[in-house]
Amino acid sequence: MNNSAYWFVNVRLESGYHYEDGVVAGTETEVCHIRVENGKIADIVPAAAGSLPNDGLPQHDAAGLLMLPAFKEMHIHIDKTYFSGPWRAVRPVSYIFGRIEEERELLPKLLPSAQERAENMLGLLLGFGSTHVRTHCNIDPVVGLKNLEATMKALETYSGKLSHEVVAFPQHGLLRSDAVGLVREAMRHGATHVGGVDPATVDENIEKSLQTIMDIAFETNACVDIHIHDRGETGISTMHRLAELTEQAGWQNRVTVSHAFGFAGDAAAAAELAERFAGLGISITSTVPFGSLIMPIPMLRGKGVQVELGNDSITDHWSPFGTGDCLEKAGKLAELYLFVDERSLAESLGFITGGVTPLNAEGKRVWPSVGLAADAVFVQASCSAEAVARRAKRKAVLFGGAIVSGSLTEGAANLP
Repeated sequence: MNNSAYWFVNVRLESGYHYEDGVVAGTETEVCHIRVENGKIADIVPAAAGSLPNDGLPQHDAAGLLMLPAFKEMHIHIDKTYFSGPWRAVRPVSYIFGRIEEERELLPKLLPSAQERAENMLGLLLGFGSTHVRTHCNIDPVVGLKNLEATMKALETYSGKLSHEVVAFPQHGLLRSDAVGLVREAMRHGATHVGGVDPATVDENIEKSLQTIMDIAFETNACVDIHIHDRGETGISTMHRLAELTEQAGWQNRVTVSHAFGFAGDAAAAAELAERFAGLGISITSTVPFGSLIMPIPMLRGKGVQVELGNDSITDHWSPFGTGDCLEKAGKLAELYLFVDERSLAESLGFITGGVTPLNAEGKRVWPSVGLAADAVFVQASCSAEAVARRAKRKAVLFGGAIVSGSLTEGAANLP
């Protein structure tokens, strides 16, 4: 973290909404000077015409760029990827078990370059504005903790540039591959979250699988992030049982379900479960799937469920697609659900910032504010709505007040 004090001058901030006939028709902005001290925002001063602070502190000119909250990549696998290597398309296999079999042969081959490719992925994510990354990391009998070791080394390379969480992810099944001991060991070697995958389909024992996950979480005082791809009644019943165990353990606000495809079925059952999740603070991470499966993300948000987004993979053996750009992901979400008006587009930003948006529902600026960490993205856009809709170019990324990717002006790239 940067311990010196300095100004970012001529920063464009959102200041309110413009209304026409009682409807939000645009976003108002103002140019401000922002003082950063010890990695936090210390002062925000509206810029009078042509005026600059005269306290002698260094100044770095944003030249009217819009400042937005830094992004959070909440679901990705940086430990197994083809990214930055030769092009490879996906090999057709039958269902998840065919892919697991493929991994038994593939993972050892990827291991020698795992750290390098993970570092390259982190650089990509950072350049697109993500200063927090939650990565899932394979923990299985094939590679043991070696993928975790490579992941932790890659994250250490980016220490001071981004924050992170690591999910101990038994891709081949917590019970199915007898990975319980390995997951427990992973929790002692840097993993922050206990993971799992499809207790019904992969582990073939919903109760034992979920109980084991929650037991490990309780033993290690860790949060939970579990992949649940199962659809229909199987997915719904699995998530209901997870909710019960969450409440019994007192693990409110510490559990995440990744994908949660069961919500894409019966609307009444989904709404009932959404209310349960909201009451327990169980969050959902989504890749915003489209096609035959459409997640009811607007309903989930309306019920109070925290929904966050992730890229999942960037060209690997599961999918050849993916960009690593969370802003693009938010834009695709807005397209899919027809969030085309100014307010809806602006609020879509919250899906990639941990719920933080510059303006609240009443149009009052709530970010940035004095005392908050100076984690931000400078973009070429007039407002959040335009940034989401047009996937605005990222010019510079701040973490703890320091520019960790890109630059503002020639001098700003060397910010102390």
